[in-house]
Amino acid sequence: MDPKHSGDMLKHLEKQTELLTDAYRLMSHELQRLQVEEEMLMHKYYEFMEAQGLIKKKQSNNMKTEKETGKAGEVD
Repeated sequence: MDPKHSGDMLKHLEKQTELLTDAYRLMSHELQRLQVEEEMLMHKYYEFMEAQGLIKKKQSNNMKTEKETGKAGEVD
C-alpha cells in the first residue's frame, strides 16, 4: 500500500466502522421492538383463541386432567 494513501484509507475505514456500528445499533433496537410486538400479538391471539373456545382455559384443563387420572388433591 502506498504510504501517501494510508491516511485516506484510515479515515475511510474509521467512517465505515462508525456507519456499521450505527447500523448494528439500529437493527438491534428494531429487533428488540419487533420481539416485544410479537410477544404482545401472541398474547392477544391466545386470548382470542381462548375466548372463541378453541383453547381450553388452563384451570379447566388442570382440573379435568386431575379427575381423569384420579390424582386430584394428591401430593407426589
